[in-house]
Amino acid sequence: MKPIVCIVGRSGTGKTTLIEKIIPLLNKRGYRICTLKHDVHGFEMDKEGKDTWKHKNAGAAGTAISYLNKIGLIMDIEKELTPEQIANRFFATADLIIAEGFKKTALPKIEVHRKEVNDELLCLPQENLVALVSDTKTLPGIPSLKWNETEKLADIIEEKIIKTFREADIQLEVNGMNIPLKPFIADMLSAMIFGSVAALKNCENAREISIRVKKNK
Repeated sequence: MKPIVCIVGRSGTGKTTLIEKIIPLLNKRGYRICTLKHDVHGFEMDKEGKDTWKHKNAGAAGTAISYLNKIGLIMDIEKELTPEQIANRFFATADLIIAEGFKKTALPKIEVHRKEVNDELLCLPQENLVALVSDTKTLPGIPSLKWNETEKLADIIEEKIIKTFREADIQLEVNGMNIPLKPFIADMLSAMIFGSVAALKNCENAREISIRVKKNK
């Protein structure tokens, strides 16, 4: 599992511009950042007539193109993947995924707001909102930043998302979604798993355990 933060806001508020400013700040701090864009209107990456387009058009379920330090992938999916599923499949080396959009998820969110676009905010504080970037609005209990306070926003992302995720003793993923655990449940699961694994040969001194379980139909 990877830490993910969603940059949300109405169209025209400057979500992409903010992401462009945040990425180099986090890169300078030593973090490898990957991004994910949610497009509700559909998209087309491959150009008609190109070899990869011909492969896909011939019936390939997926096709990839590779060159030196870059790779591009086009793949059919049965249903839309969650940000967590996309991150786990394709962004294994990332320290953080910045997703543009995905307001309806339970993931941590930063709202981008401009009064000239819409006076009302898009998110409520209880929708896992970790910060607000706005030219006019503030929210009680939520860090509210101006557009030029990108270093402060990078601080928030580092402290509240990257480091908090790394410090978690146990992380649960169900059907591709990260599930927040209350402390007593986390402690109970951790004790049960480590206790069971310690009984296995050569596992007496386990420090970190990864388990993936699939329910048989």
